[in-house]
Amino acid sequence: MSASISIKNITKRYDSVNVLDDINLHIEDGEFVVFLGPSGCGKSTLLRMIAGLESITEGTIEIGHERIDTLPPGQRGVAMVFQSYALYPHMTTRQNMAFGLENIKVAQDDIDRRVNDAAKILEIDHLLDRKPGRLSGGQRQRVAIGRAIVKEPKAFLFDEPLSNLDAALRGRTRLELAQLHQRLGSTMIFVTHDQVEAMTLADRIVIMHNQKIEQIGTPMEIYQYPVSRFVAEFVGSPAMSMLPISAITPAAEGVCVEVDQVGKIATSVTLPDDFNPKGAVLGVRAEDTQVVAATENGLDLTIKVVERLGDRTLLYGTLANGTELIAEDSGRSKAKAGDTIRIALSSNATHIFDGNGLAYHGQKEV
Repeated sequence: MSASISIKNITKRYDSVNVLDDINLHIEDGEFVVFLGPSGCGKSTLLRMIAGLESITEGTIEIGHERIDTLPPGQRGVAMVFQSYALYPHMTTRQNMAFGLENIKVAQDDIDRRVNDAAKILEIDHLLDRKPGRLSGGQRQRVAIGRAIVKEPKAFLFDEPLSNLDAALRGRTRLELAQLHQRLGSTMIFVTHDQVEAMTLADRIVIMHNQKIEQIGTPMEIYQYPVSRFVAEFVGSPAMSMLPISAITPAAEGVCVEVDQVGKIATSVTLPDDFNPKGAVLGVRAEDTQVVAATENGLDLTIKVVERLGDRTLLYGTLANGTELIAEDSGRSKAKAGDTIRIALSSNATHIFDGNGLAYHGQKEV
């Protein structure tokens, strides 16, 4: 049975306040989709509406062409994993995983099979007789995921499930989730404000902002072709640098932009005839810069902070007009705070954003 999910014209209001505004989204059977956005954008609310934990003001939700928004949560064929593990402290791992199935009178043989299979998948079969107090945070989260797996749902819904884990454990659990999706092939929706989680896990990312969907795409489409300045600054670490544009002139390929007190920068960006340059900025990612000799064409950057990451070095500095820019150098960079260096920008990897934040891109390929 197909477990595709169709969200059609979903609106959520509390009194006169819109929390979600006319959301439309189709998720394919077996797809791993991540809802990504800042706090308050509506991503968790949308997930809870799919689960049946929030009511819908307008619109419909279907799973496999069957309308589910009129059904109670237990009949929707979804299983939700929350940020808090919500395990019963007096029950063992086995009992926690089996409890929901016992409540709906599943046969004991079937319960045992499902619990044992899920425990093997999650590599917690040696922990089945332990209570939560004797488990680490990562093990507790796996038990919570196992409790969802035994329900054999059409779709899994994850609401920031890694937020309570430390950095190292988050990384390991993130990989385990990716492997779990490969093994199960189930439809999964994952909510997070962490872009690394989104880029690592997603087949497609849904960027949410101001109660609307800002952009939908694969991780690299989102990263290399952001539709707006918001997406460009939200996705990517470090954030994209933005240089204010004072003038734009046609060039052989694309346009040439001028930045006050900095100079002219060639780009491969093509702009429409009605482009309004007022408030426009040039966007540049750190990896699309290169430290060059002082005799070459480029921009002079005075370094304020050097961040050494092993394989690469990030240089945080200011241009002649005071605009902040982040450049990248090799891991063996000898640059230090206080130095003024010259950097060149890749013309194919620049972005121009108009005064409304709408994006126009160079010829970089996904």
